[in-house]
Amino acid sequence: MQVNVIVLPTYNERPNLRHALARIREVADGHGLPLHTMIVDDDSPDGTGELADELAAQLPDVSVLHRPGKEGLGRAYIDGFRHALAMGAERVFEMDADLSHDASYIPDFLRLIERGADLVLGSRYVRGGGVENWTLPRRVISRGGCLYAQTILGLPYHDLTGGYKCFRREVLEALDLDAVDARGYGFQIELTYRVHQLGFRVVELPIVFVDRKVGESKMTNDIVVEAMKSVWKLRFSAPARRAPGRPA
Repeated sequence: MQVNVIVLPTYNERPNLRHALARIREVADGHGLPLHTMIVDDDSPDGTGELADELAAQLPDVSVLHRPGKEGLGRAYIDGFRHALAMGAERVFEMDADLSHDASYIPDFLRLIERGADLVLGSRYVRGGGVENWTLPRRVISRGGCLYAQTILGLPYHDLTGGYKCFRREVLEALDLDAVDARGYGFQIELTYRVHQLGFRVVELPIVFVDRKVGESKMTNDIVVEAMKSVWKLRFSAPARRAPGRPA
């Protein structure tokens, strides 16, 4: 049976976690999809990790990866990717735990992978996509950041900072994950850029992003600045190479 793994990073998401898992399982059951959710918790002080352990003990399709502290979104995802591949995952998702990413899109991601996509980006900025409950300044920062990265890196994709994605296993195996440098939201730009450089097929799926209702956003000015700097670093870096031992 094909294994599909959702990597779900958490930091202080205790109020949202149970609901996020319930929604994922509802969609999986409704479509007959084999889905496993791997919670990657960065030692959340609000008890998210403890709740994750309780839920994993009750639910066979949930597991938990505990990390010793908050080291950035990028590091959390890379650790989650490695564990997902070790589990035999054929499709690996990135997804937020704050309910801003609607699980009802999961079958659409998988459908595009089955049709030949190697990486599917959940895109807010293509026809049919959008955002809800954002202030005007946040809309400007997000849209401007995507256009900024798109222009500097010469990429054809419209949403480079989104965190709702699905990878074919072969893509993650080919990426040199040790070479990925960005830790915050610049990680999303860097990963898509490296996948594009390696010649994989990247497809955008329209999604509507709904801002979180509970908890605080992890977006800070430092994260925005890091992402802006990382774009220029990528622009003048050596072309991405396949992971050691992976054929071209």
